[in-house]
Amino acid sequence: MNKAALLPKTIAIESLGFDAGAHLLVKHALTGLAPGQSLRVTSQVPGWQALLAAWARSQGHPLQWEPGQQAALLQTGSAEAGRWRDAAHTGHANPRLDGAVLEHAPAGWGLAARGARVEAGGPQWHFQLDHKQDFWTDSAADLYAQAVQAQWNPDTALDWDVVLDHPPEIEAAVVQVMTYMIENENAALLVPARFLGQLHPHYREMQAALAMQVADEARHIEVFTRRVRLGGSEPALSTAGGQTSLKSLLDEPDFSIASFLLSVLGEGTFVNLLQFLQAYAPDPLTRAMCRLAARDEARHVALGMSHLLYRLHSEPALRSRLAQAVEARHDLLAGSAGLNEEVFDSLILIGAGALAPAAIHTGFERVQQLVRDMGDGRFTRLLRLGFERDEAERLSALHTRNFM
Repeated sequence: MNKAALLPKTIAIESLGFDAGAHLLVKHALTGLAPGQSLRVTSQVPGWQALLAAWARSQGHPLQWEPGQQAALLQTGSAEAGRWRDAAHTGHANPRLDGAVLEHAPAGWGLAARGARVEAGGPQWHFQLDHKQDFWTDSAADLYAQAVQAQWNPDTALDWDVVLDHPPEIEAAVVQVMTYMIENENAALLVPARFLGQLHPHYREMQAALAMQVADEARHIEVFTRRVRLGGSEPALSTAGGQTSLKSLLDEPDFSIASFLLSVLGEGTFVNLLQFLQAYAPDPLTRAMCRLAARDEARHVALGMSHLLYRLHSEPALRSRLAQAVEARHDLLAGSAGLNEEVFDSLILIGAGALAPAAIHTGFERVQQLVRDMGDGRFTRLLRLGFERDEAERLSALHTRNFM
């Protein structure tokens, strides 16, 4: 055996004090040693022995002194020693590794990055959503990546120099529908935002997906508001029934049920509405913004669906709770007016394109087809979630007349 290999490595920190970074030299020299090997440390700084001893204790490195204490022998010790003795292991940063995303994130992990070791003794963070089953989907990372790629800038993606040359009554109808859509998008922003603040950061893929959903809705509110003002108008009417319907979404405390009511039923229905406007709106700007918004909303529906499929796989009893939530919301809103007359009439005018008998007849038929398409879409998504056909038809019909 090579006798030189048995001798400890020596590092001279010379006149560099431990209060000026000498510990970095020692720390990095130790990282190159095998467990149990020693590092010989020398220094020319007065009192360095006490400072080295204190640092070694804090890091969990055994320390021996040579005669006269002119040099010290540090052993590599254990990564779990010293201040890290009771550190928590928080899984793996890579979500593709088995066990990376744990079923439960303890309160003591706080805001630490997943995969980090968390020193004991930190604060307790009480996140309401800290059990994976309650909100997770394995598709979150992919849907977030899709959202990142699909982001669009209202200033460059849309032509705001468009000339609005359609009749004033059609413009008034667009303003009323945009007003209605703004308040619905406010709800679609606030629901995920409320849960986002309750979600443990360990589940960062879902955190990111929900954050992108909030950003999408903020952009929709911006472009719908700008569209209202483009013709010199202010927002139109907001009804008590519409506000009551949307408040029921914000009042729902359960993430899965809120996702079901908002994303699967409400936003899914809104995709049909946006497609209707993409087809029949009187100007290319409105058609383009609705096309882009519909693409975003379809992603939100996919996130809600994928979460519910994930949870229903291991918790089929959730299906009955979802049905009860639809029934309870229907009963709550039974006394409200549903979709306000102004919005319904505005949709007919947009579908008609003109204030003439034959055109109005066409517009009315187009809105009736829209309502059928909305119901068919809800029915199809309910089937995908495992509801029987009769139950899916019944629940689809119970969905709020306010669309969202």
